[in-house]
Amino acid sequence: MSFINYATKDLICKIVYYGTGLSGKTTNVQFIYENTQTNDRGKLVTLSTENERTLFFDFLPLSAGSVSGYKTRFHIYTVPGQTFYEISRQFILKGVDGVVFVIDSAPERMESNFESFESFKKNLEVQGYDIARLPIVFQYNKRDIANAISLTELEAAFNPDGRPFVEAVANRGEGVMETLQVVSKQIVEGLRGEKRE
Repeated sequence: MSFINYATKDLICKIVYYGTGLSGKTTNVQFIYENTQTNDRGKLVTLSTENERTLFFDFLPLSAGSVSGYKTRFHIYTVPGQTFYEISRQFILKGVDGVVFVIDSAPERMESNFESFESFKKNLEVQGYDIARLPIVFQYNKRDIANAISLTELEAAFNPDGRPFVEAVANRGEGVMETLQVVSKQIVEGLRGEKRE
């Protein structure tokens, strides 16, 4: 749920990168941060946990287009990938405006991808979100590995409704900015539609 800062005339939206551990969520956010103009970004905040290599969450405001005269800014978060951080995942999803669901293309990670996707759907439901109405982009990451699962199989498994998707190799920055662009555009278009109603 986006909110307005009337003092700065900012419309602030929240994007969450969700997916299984080591799928590339943190790599995405770090790449975005490192490749964004310094004056367009805030501070990258990292909360590490004892048992997890990935970041607890990243915070990054980015400027985008405007909606009804308000500048659109995005706060970008990652969720912890391990299943024992379920409460943290629910908390981070609170107030979300759009989601990038990062899927690891390695065959041996399919079960973890499925578990994470089921957890994601359950956590959205707990927060009162309708998955059909929420802007979601699927990012099929690690497309450079030799035995990557085919795009057809990934789409059938995770995206039968034909939502937007991007193929990526996040550790090389491939598909990272494109993914962000697709989800931000969905969010802004949704907000502009709401304003017209």
